[in-house]
Amino acid sequence: MSIAGNLARVQEQMRAACRRAGRQPESVQLMAVSKMQSPERIVEAYAAGLRLFGENRVQEFAEKQPALAAAGMFTGRAAASFHLIGPLQSNKAARAAQLFDAIDTVDSLRLAEKLNQIAAAANATLPVLLEIKLSAETSKHGLLPESAELALLLECAPDWPHLQVRGLMTVPPYSENLEAVRPYFRRLRQLRDVLTQQYPRLALDQLSMGMSHDFPVAIEEGSTCTRIGTAIFGTRPSLDTRQE
Repeated sequence: MSIAGNLARVQEQMRAACRRAGRQPESVQLMAVSKMQSPERIVEAYAAGLRLFGENRVQEFAEKQPALAAAGMFTGRAAASFHLIGPLQSNKAARAAQLFDAIDTVDSLRLAEKLNQIAAAANATLPVLLEIKLSAETSKHGLLPESAELALLLECAPDWPHLQVRGLMTVPPYSENLEAVRPYFRRLRQLRDVLTQQYPRLALDQLSMGMSHDFPVAIEEGSTCTRIGTAIFGTRPSLDTRQE
């Protein structure tokens, strides 16, 4: 099926999940995970109506950006937005802040402080999400929900004028049994609700959770942004499924 056909099917599944949860479809954004996709495929997705994209690697997106710009994806009222959804090393933070509209995987106090400094030097404001680790898998990254580091980051965040902490994201363990991943999504929503009460100066209104195989359950549990790759683009030429 074409990207446009795949997109229509995903959007209908999203609407159905919203109906089950008693939510408005407009309350959930669809992020097309375009990692490892060619510029041509990304332009095709843009032509199908997608405007929000997620990339995993700084260098990969830097190499694709000129072709996407030449296709007009970054100009006008229908400009596309690209978020970094893969792990970010400190030595690539400056380049990432320059390339991306938002960083969705801030996983340490040190990285948050550095991004604020980088954005300040550019006289810009950088939206970010905090990546939360809810599973014991060693392959997963993120701040632990009960950690002192997360608490300190949230205490400091309102005083960082150039960093806008907008919410949380997580990557649960993979399971074909969707009910097995539901508790992870529910826990992130509950954590967000608690932190919103504890840190009222922050607008933690975004929950990035749900991927191609489990996004309906994530929407039922409160996701405001689903990260969909293979269900839109088809199978990638790699087994890398780190953030989608």
